[in-house]
Amino acid sequence: MNTYTADIAGRKVDLPVYTIGENLSIAFFNLHGAQELTEFCAEKLAEKIGKTEAEVVLTAESKGLQLAHCIARNLGQDYYAVARKSKKLYMQDGIETTVQSITTAGSQTLYLSAHDVNLLKGKKVAVVDDVISTGGSLLALEKLVELSGGEIVAKAFVLAEGDAKNRKDVMFLGTIPLL
Repeated sequence: MNTYTADIAGRKVDLPVYTIGENLSIAFFNLHGAQELTEFCAEKLAEKIGKTEAEVVLTAESKGLQLAHCIARNLGQDYYAVARKSKKLYMQDGIETTVQSITTAGSQTLYLSAHDVNLLKGKKVAVVDDVISTGGSLLALEKLVELSGGEIVAKAFVLAEGDAKNRKDVMFLGTIPLL
């Protein structure tokens, strides 16, 4: 299997390369089950986010879950909000928005429960996730924060993929190319 070696805040990580379309491959980054790497990335991102006075962390399921958990803990926050990819029974009174992401075929809807909407309302929010590429998922998360009445003060990712590395409105620990 082909791999790409990414530099994440000075730490080298070998990522498997997968083809996701005609003439398009990605270096696949996955924190699921990688406790020590998740803790490392969360510590480094929390250092950056801490300067923004964020009061609550928001992520999209599922690859950002453990990262958001660790970042919120490192920032001394008791809760974090999760945008879900399917509407659960307890979310009937929540909000939703639709997104197009490079790693998801077709459009996808993200949902926030009323509990998480209230968690974001009037708060300074740090949006966190594992990778930013086209920015589609970020747009959806930004819309959810806006609908909730929160204010985004940080957009933080472990890796910026492709042209996302040129964005001035996001913070990240390393870059990976589109292959």
